[in-house]
Amino acid sequence: MENQTNDNLTETDKEQFNNNKYVVLLPLIISISIIIGMTISFFYFSSNNQVGVRENNQDKKDKINNIIDIIEEVYVDSVNREEITENMISDMLQKLDPHSTYIPKKDLTFINEDLTGEFEGIGVQFSIKKDTIVVIQTIPLGPSEKVGIRSGDRIIKVNDTLFVGKDIDNAKVLNKLRGEKNTKVKLSIKRKGVKDLLIFNVTRAKIPTYSVDAYYMINKTTGYIKINKFAAQTYAEYSKAVLKLNKEGMKKLIIDLRANGGGYLEAAINIADDMLPEKDLIVYTKGKSKPESYVYATKKGNFEKGKLVILIDEWSASASEIVAGAIQDNDRGTIIGRRSFGKGLVQEQIGMPDGSAIRLTVARYYTPSGRSIQKPYDEGTEKYFEDFYSNIMNEYAALKDTITSKDTAKYYTKKGKIVFGGGGIYPDIYIPFDTTKRANYYVKIERSGIVFDFSFDYFDKNRKYFSQFKTIKDFDRNYNIDSKVVELLVDYAKQNGVEANSKEVALSELKIKNILKALIARNIFGENGFYYIYNQNDNSFIKAIETLEKE
Repeated sequence: MENQTNDNLTETDKEQFNNNKYVVLLPLIISISIIIGMTISFFYFSSNNQVGVRENNQDKKDKINNIIDIIEEVYVDSVNREEITENMISDMLQKLDPHSTYIPKKDLTFINEDLTGEFEGIGVQFSIKKDTIVVIQTIPLGPSEKVGIRSGDRIIKVNDTLFVGKDIDNAKVLNKLRGEKNTKVKLSIKRKGVKDLLIFNVTRAKIPTYSVDAYYMINKTTGYIKINKFAAQTYAEYSKAVLKLNKEGMKKLIIDLRANGGGYLEAAINIADDMLPEKDLIVYTKGKSKPESYVYATKKGNFEKGKLVILIDEWSASASEIVAGAIQDNDRGTIIGRRSFGKGLVQEQIGMPDGSAIRLTVARYYTPSGRSIQKPYDEGTEKYFEDFYSNIMNEYAALKDTITSKDTAKYYTKKGKIVFGGGGIYPDIYIPFDTTKRANYYVKIERSGIVFDFSFDYFDKNRKYFSQFKTIKDFDRNYNIDSKVVELLVDYAKQNGVEANSKEVALSELKIKNILKALIARNIFGENGFYYIYNQNDNSFIKAIETLEKE
């Protein structure tokens, strides 16, 4: 068995939420088995000939293999045994609960990389624009940066083979650019202002993936840390951020766990431990084959006494909920945002001999007050994700939390404050969806990627101008998106199939200007730059600052 994880809310989970398509081979196999059984009975009872009857002296545990043998031998069409087996395993686990899952060998390395904190490759962030790979950023001190590849470079050839066109996608690019450490890849680059292609021979290396997106001081006493997942290196990254912010005078802290789908249980425990006094209960787990286990805060942490706010939303799940629940139940800080996802199941990854793995639910976790955060799933996985979507839509329409006393259980924090169980962490301060600044027009240009593409193109064309800004504060003070840039975006969107609505453009103008400025800041200063600008127009962030100033 490998690392225990309470498993993040993965892209697979989100895909199930968006488009619940389920494997139908298991019902097909069962139906075929019934039909075969009926046929066998017919022949058996109508004749002394045992036509179609298969002798089977194997253990009942081999029933699945026997069924697959029958299908492979007598089914009307050819079948792929390996594919049937993997689909059956996947479907079987899915029937247990929404988060037990099967990981095929071909996907395991890529999936593990997200939590191990590193992968092997050339060290670039890229996007596919107009059928061409564009380097958005190079990883600092990574292989590509070392040989001179820059943001804005276009990759035209890989190992002397043309690699542009409508057929390329993210998966194909990753397959080409990633590879074992110390292997080489030859890239032919088109750079703006340079006539001929530039040739770079890049030696692949281990590339770190970061789970702390950003950290900075908002003002003289308040720090901000954005955590996107709980991976192997998350606590080390978080500790580095806290120590730096402490040196800069931090007395108050906002930790942003919005859209953080979770990850390693240990990482969540370590971060909660850092903010709680010794002997405070952080979390406990129990399962049929797992003894009840209690985890308490231990050594003196780096931020045990300062004022604290945790930001959550409907995509905050699993390990994020452990941190938020521990802080809330111990009355250590204020939870702001919207109800979290509600994933209170702990998975353990178990490797298979063929290189695949399963992530099997082995326990449930409980917050210090005794709450199980897990949403009900007794009506099946499809209903589970449908209910999640329905709750979001209800809250979006009502502009308030849809919690009702009849479907929740009451629990009490250390100081006697009422908190709720029944699915997810309920915030102390609820922030509704912001509909005033997000008209349909804005939603269309954001979800289609038009805002992202336009902002990069605009930055790319004006690199020389933007090079004058040396710090994010300098950029924030001296650069603003004016109406002319918004008009350019509107024209760009129209060229890409999104017609303008003058009223909706006007309604969303502040939001449009904010996201454009934040995306340009990202191209100059990375994620710190993005969040420094973007948060200025974010209602949960604004409320967090107000709350810390009042306390």
